[in-house]
Amino acid sequence: MEISSKENIRFFSNNTILPVDRSSFKSESSASKDKQSCCGGIKIFLGALSFVYFAKALSGSYLKSTITQIERRFDIPSSLVGIIDGSFEIGNLLIIILVSYFGAKLHRPRIIGAGCLIMSAGTFLIAMPQFFMGRYRYERFPSTINSTVSISPCLQDKSQTPLSALEKSQAKINAGCEKEAGSSMWIYVLLGNLLRGIGETPIQPLGIAYIDDYAVEENAALYIGCVQTVAIIGPIFGFLLGSLCAKLYVDIGFVDLDSVTISPKDVQWVGAWWLGYLIAGVISVLAGIPFWFLPKHLSKPESRKDSSTSSEQSKFIIEESKDQHKSYQHQAKLAEMAKFLPSLKNLFGNPVYILYLCASIIQFNSLIGMVTYKPKYIEQQYGQTSSKTNFVIGLINIPAVAFGIFSGGLIMKKFRIGVLGAAKLSLGSSFFGYLLLLSLFAMGCENSDVAGLTVSYHGMKPMTDYEQSLFSECNSGCSCSKNDWDPICGENGVTYVSACLAGCQASNGSGKNTVFFNCSCVETFESSQSSSAVVGPCQKGNECPKMFLYFLVISVITSYTLSVGGTPGYILLLRCIKPHLKSFALGIYTLAIRVLAGVPAPVYFGVAIDTTCLKWGSKRCGGRGACRLYDSSALRYVYLGLTLVLGMVSIFFSVAVLWVLRKSSSPQDETLSANGERGGCGTKSRKDNFVNNDWLIQSTYWPEKETRL
Repeated sequence: MEISSKENIRFFSNNTILPVDRSSFKSESSASKDKQSCCGGIKIFLGALSFVYFAKALSGSYLKSTITQIERRFDIPSSLVGIIDGSFEIGNLLIIILVSYFGAKLHRPRIIGAGCLIMSAGTFLIAMPQFFMGRYRYERFPSTINSTVSISPCLQDKSQTPLSALEKSQAKINAGCEKEAGSSMWIYVLLGNLLRGIGETPIQPLGIAYIDDYAVEENAALYIGCVQTVAIIGPIFGFLLGSLCAKLYVDIGFVDLDSVTISPKDVQWVGAWWLGYLIAGVISVLAGIPFWFLPKHLSKPESRKDSSTSSEQSKFIIEESKDQHKSYQHQAKLAEMAKFLPSLKNLFGNPVYILYLCASIIQFNSLIGMVTYKPKYIEQQYGQTSSKTNFVIGLINIPAVAFGIFSGGLIMKKFRIGVLGAAKLSLGSSFFGYLLLLSLFAMGCENSDVAGLTVSYHGMKPMTDYEQSLFSECNSGCSCSKNDWDPICGENGVTYVSACLAGCQASNGSGKNTVFFNCSCVETFESSQSSSAVVGPCQKGNECPKMFLYFLVISVITSYTLSVGGTPGYILLLRCIKPHLKSFALGIYTLAIRVLAGVPAPVYFGVAIDTTCLKWGSKRCGGRGACRLYDSSALRYVYLGLTLVLGMVSIFFSVAVLWVLRKSSSPQDETLSANGERGGCGTKSRKDNFVNNDWLIQSTYWPEKETRL
């Protein structure tokens, strides 16, 4: 196919050099056929690339939807989950510069195909621990598992043993069992996500550049927009798949589901997180197959034969000779590969590029941290299940992002907004988006009433030391462990950490239908009229569902508002760099975002969220596990506050971008821009200021943007 492509180019060239007076009709016919051949090849590549974007977006968003499931399955804190999430960006870091700079000299479609295979291998590796670490074990009182005999939670055999001795003996049993239980299997999830990052690296820089090189200039932006639009569908299906898998028990197909005593509303519930990764891995394999049969080069359309760059780009870069441009476009020599450092220096000498890069890094720190822990925030703040949380994000938030990206491009086309106007639109979008985010502080739920943690056993506010307040006079006669988490709901509407700590003397029933009686702590509560309790925590307050609805409305509007500024910002980025540095600049931009935002943001957001934990779970053989209960108010202020502070800092850099553009533009440029023509971007030339509008309907590429909002 590569030889055929070269023959088509020679055929086109032979027909176009004929004299006009002898073969004008033949030339038009030949050009028409060549255009059809070119369009056919580029459209096949477009379809294949769109499917790859769908596949990588689906797997990336599915990972976000399973963050809480992975945390519970491997019994690890949020900070460690953040490291796992950031390993994807580390994978990109390893090879992105090499792929972006040298990939264009090689067989780009086959490199993309190889990346898909690596990406699928990483996805399969993430699911593998499920088949090697044994069945999932959760904390439950014995009578709720398989017994119908009345057992006293307070007066079990272990009550004959002093509490301190009991805990010491449990810590000493099977010193190596923690490892055998599979607590270190999360490393395979980290390595699998790292492999996903390596495989995904060549898709964006090489795929987009391939389309831009061989598509008709007026259609290039439309094609790129189509790819990005299809990519938005991926996260929708990713989160919906996450919602479906979260409803299924983690060991479905391996255990009797009737023996499972927890429900999806329980904080110990873990869904079939591994199932979605198997599906995503198969899709990635299928997406990579077409690229092994595509040619290295396509015939260029006639309109781009004699130009090395678009007419638009020539207006916003420092003028260089045509010969120099042609040398970059047509001479793929080894000596060109040695120009890495000069290219890097040229790129970082552009003040608009540097300032926009800084603004993007800080803003993505804000957005990545916010989106990574958004499912956890909704579950803990509003008491929603993982399944419902993923469903809401996939069906409401992601379409809002897609509509915002499209609206940004449409606004630029309709009003003929230039570079200066694009900077203003991007700044305004960020400012109003974070202003809306500020209102979410007032849309939270109060802490659930948990005896000994959020309220005292008598209904008053708890002591400062939460651990010590788990014990009270009402349960002093019981030998209870403060490390257990097996919540029950008293008829007084208060949740107790365990039936033992509630002072329950008797129980009846089995599984989810277990009922506890004669609970001394329930009886002593100030508003209590009964002493019974049932399995599971109590529901949040009556105002919480209403607050959740308000949160969804503001969250959707915020996602839309922030997304509107994406396309203008991307246009600003592309129009202020030299054409031969386009692919390299995008690679550096993506690298910086992932190294300085994608890697650290989930980690320090996770560390901050861990500080709001009220009750930590304990691993089967000792050691701290995943958090079971968060302080709702503290979680809201930490999660939203950190997001907002970072967003405001990014706005200051956006203001600096606008200031530099204004300073480098003359008053005449600003007048032209206001009248629908393009303002300057670091250039003194003001000729040919008219905007080619079709280039403005171009969806921005944000690294893993499909999962960010």
